[in-house]
Amino acid sequence: MSTALDPQGHRDHREILSPVWSVRSVVTSLRLGVILGIFALSVALWPLRAQSADAPPRLDTQPRALAPTQKQTKGTGEVDLTAASANVNESGSPVKIRILRWSTEEERAPVVAALAPSAPVEAAARSAAQAAAGLPAGAGANPSAAAGDRGGAGQGGRGDAGAAGRGRGGAAAGRGARGGAARGRRGDAGAAANPIAALTAAIDRAPTLGYLWTNEVTGYSIKYAFHVPLPDGGERIILATNRRLGGYSSAWTPVAAGSSGAEASAKAAATDYEFTLIEIRLDAKGSGEGKTSVTTKVIVDTEARTIALDNYAATPALLQAVKR
Repeated sequence: MSTALDPQGHRDHREILSPVWSVRSVVTSLRLGVILGIFALSVALWPLRAQSADAPPRLDTQPRALAPTQKQTKGTGEVDLTAASANVNESGSPVKIRILRWSTEEERAPVVAALAPSAPVEAAARSAAQAAAGLPAGAGANPSAAAGDRGGAGQGGRGDAGAAGRGRGGAAAGRGARGGAARGRRGDAGAAANPIAALTAAIDRAPTLGYLWTNEVTGYSIKYAFHVPLPDGGERIILATNRRLGGYSSAWTPVAAGSSGAEASAKAAATDYEFTLIEIRLDAKGSGEGKTSVTTKVIVDTEARTIALDNYAATPALLQAVKR
């Protein structure tokens, strides 16, 4: 291969620089390729970035409290309560309550309706009609039944299907019926006609709204949570669990005060529920006490439209030093 020489015998400068231009061209092409590759990768990954931006937050960053559907007395997040047991076999044991949210109107309605069926309303209307007609209360269309009620034993009434005879047999059947109503077991055959059994089932079907922990191995699921402000600036909180407090432990057996023998047994049978209703009353500073259905009956507070404890003032407190 011949090499071009200038008149002075030097090589042509274009031949000397051609390899340099070739290297620069390769480098430029590589840079351009890298830039185009990065751009193409960005375009390809853009939908994934947009999708991740629209996705819900991770579990560890998600707020623990669900958005409440009703106005709360204080705050809008979780409610944590601490307390200690009192007036039970193992008094002084720590108790912790965490309410994730409050029951909505739709969630409270079937629970309240279970304990307040239409039958009592009809009975009240019938009694009012009898009083207006000058008839004694309970007479109605079957005066003999009212007479039997006044006698204490009763004859069962002609309209009672399958009543257990007369006299003492009828009284025993009445006591058995009352006992079954108080216990409210889910397996009762007459659950449809038993308000306590219906209430037990309604609480069991409700969603879990929080938890209650004691010194027992397992905690309790809160199925009903209701609260209203008190006139003094405090708060009334009503909770219900689907299991009896201390149902498998003697730690929560109440220490009977001023009652013994048959009276204590009758009171225990009247409150032998499978669930537990807890009513807590706090002052304006967030301190107070709590009472439960372990020692008193459950009723319907028609004014507040909620289930509640009967005779709250006279019921011993099973939770003391409650603090929010």
